[in-house]
Amino acid sequence: MKRYQIVGIGNAIVDVFAQADDSFLEMMGIEKGIMQLVERERGELLYAAMKDRVQAPGGSVANTLAGLGNLGLTTAFIGRVHDDALGRFYATSMAAGGTDFVNAPVPGGELPTSRSMIFVAPDGERSMNTYLGISSELGPEDVSDAVAGDAAVLFLEGYLYDKPKGMQAFERAAKLCQAAGGQAGIALSDPFCVDRHRDDFRRLVKDLDYVIGNEHEWSSLYQTDLDAALKQAAAEVGLVACTRSGDEVIVIRGTERAKVPVRRVVPVDATGAGDQFAAGFLYGIATGRSLEVAGRMGCVAAAEVISHFGARPEANLADLFAAEGLI
Repeated sequence: MKRYQIVGIGNAIVDVFAQADDSFLEMMGIEKGIMQLVERERGELLYAAMKDRVQAPGGSVANTLAGLGNLGLTTAFIGRVHDDALGRFYATSMAAGGTDFVNAPVPGGELPTSRSMIFVAPDGERSMNTYLGISSELGPEDVSDAVAGDAAVLFLEGYLYDKPKGMQAFERAAKLCQAAGGQAGIALSDPFCVDRHRDDFRRLVKDLDYVIGNEHEWSSLYQTDLDAALKQAAAEVGLVACTRSGDEVIVIRGTERAKVPVRRVVPVDATGAGDQFAAGFLYGIATGRSLEVAGRMGCVAAAEVISHFGARPEANLADLFAAEGLI
């Protein structure tokens, strides 16, 4: 038995939410619906412009781990925060949610804990403006053999490739996990992230056990239409999962292929939809479910999180799975 059923590695970011209409986004020069990296000065400007802020521990992989913790799996998170108020809040909040935050907050240094200013439009679209702060210093020295090597499943975040040290941490963790008999995989994170790191991602996915992405990310990775992209992915990746907003989810493993219907839900807040799809899907994979059931679990978890404000589930996901006959 592994110490952890799921270990994630990614940016430890405090999410700061505020509602904003399209005119505000345009006035502030915020591109709607995507994640943008911002420098410290820009981040402070946007933070000051937010009204009725709501704060929560975030980061893509950390949100997924929260969903997996909701489902009762043993989880740990490899991340980096500063020993400041936000960093201590982050570490304490992760532990309170049932996920081991394995790296202590870092004292000294100039970079503060990372934060993402998330503006949620009336239609549920979120525009993320992320200042990486100390997360940009996450490196291989932060990856413990005892954690990455004792994970049944390792979940990696494509955003880490935005910094060279993050890339090194990422690949060290994957090698430790796989060498000890675990499965390692990645969420492609964002089509713009794929554009920035296409060559590295094309190399990486061939060595991973599973890859999760949406239709835009897969098309960007292979620079072709979705059908052709998934055909190529199936030949290179052990397990492929492709989400398509309100359309069917496609899951492929070798010659096995499942199409999972999606029940359309009008989003209150689309923040975390992909993260919680990953939580449900990985729960299914980690507990030996079929591709179709794992895909359906991902869809149920995603539907739950977009039904309310915030990136983490509020309902008991196991109860929702049971209501759908999945467990």
